[in-house]
Amino acid sequence: MLGEATAENVNVRRISWAGWTISSIVILVLAADAAVNLFSPAMVGAQMQETGFPTSLAFPLGLIILLCAILYAIPRTAMLGAILITGFLGGAICTHFRLGEIGSPPQLISLLLGVMAWGGLYFRDKRLRNLLPVRSAIG
Repeated sequence: MLGEATAENVNVRRISWAGWTISSIVILVLAADAAVNLFSPAMVGAQMQETGFPTSLAFPLGLIILLCAILYAIPRTAMLGAILITGFLGGAICTHFRLGEIGSPPQLISLLLGVMAWGGLYFRDKRLRNLLPVRSAIG
């Protein structure tokens, strides 16, 4: 009995560690994107205009991205952060669909970040794993 409990604790720690590793990548990517928008909007100016957004929106977008990353990084608000990240990335995907850029690198990166955000949260938050358990196809 004691050996099973210890093995289970080790597995839970490994799962949590994996979740925090994946989540950290998402947080770092979002923080880097926010930093570029906040401190060097000229770097994204041409890309923003190509997608139909004025460069003047770089700063507010940077704040939104940073807020999403911060909320996602804090365990108590991580679920809200993941929901907001999903909405933000969905908007980015939709923007590129509107431009006819189906399957473009920005869309694929946004999709990957969204999957990683929820995957990381799934591994690091037992409540989410209990809400959406992975069930075996056998049995």
